[in-house]
Amino acid sequence: MAAAAGEVRLIGSSSSRFVLRPRVALNLKGVEYEFLQEKFGEKSELLLRSNPVYKKIPVLLHHDKPVCESMIIVEYVDGTWANSAQAILPADPYERALHRFWAVYIDDKWFPSMFGIAKAETEEAKAESAEQAWAGLKLLEEAFVKLSKGKDFFGGDTIGYVDIALGSHLGWAKVTEQMTGLKLLDEEKTPLLAVWAERFCAHEAVKEVMPETAKLMEYAKMRLGK
Repeated sequence: MAAAAGEVRLIGSSSSRFVLRPRVALNLKGVEYEFLQEKFGEKSELLLRSNPVYKKIPVLLHHDKPVCESMIIVEYVDGTWANSAQAILPADPYERALHRFWAVYIDDKWFPSMFGIAKAETEEAKAESAEQAWAGLKLLEEAFVKLSKGKDFFGGDTIGYVDIALGSHLGWAKVTEQMTGLKLLDEEKTPLLAVWAERFCAHEAVKEVMPETAKLMEYAKMRLGK
């Protein structure tokens, strides 16, 4: 279902893992949208007006009505274009709760441990963060088995809610690997997730909007001062 010109706009940055989430959701649903790129280190008047509370990207504008926070936008897209393509969240209330739980775990627990590897100032701190990240990936591997039910994605036959939540971090996972020399998605430690990551990045809804690793590396060096 293609939206009318100007009906759907997305304020964001092409390097943001959080902005990647609604972009993938919109692509999955076949929704046409205008992407409004924010300049690094600046906040446009439109952004500040659309998200006066957090003043952060992403912001989805649908008929000029703002929707904020990445996974909330994903749910909004899923509900608004419910008749377009497969649902991103499962219909069963318990299954929906499980998918939301793991999405929160990814942001609140797993990503901070991965980011901690890159910003660690000592080898000891780096090793500690790496062990936490690997332990988290092992839990996510187990979650993949339960949620995917033997299919290709956490969402089953195609990309779903948890796929978007975790997949949005894959670009930064590659950056972390290059900066530290550590292998996060190890084929021996988490073979299912390693294959899933390749499948996710190759998906039609993802490959055109997944940030290039080289560009993310430049941004990471600016952010970390390295």
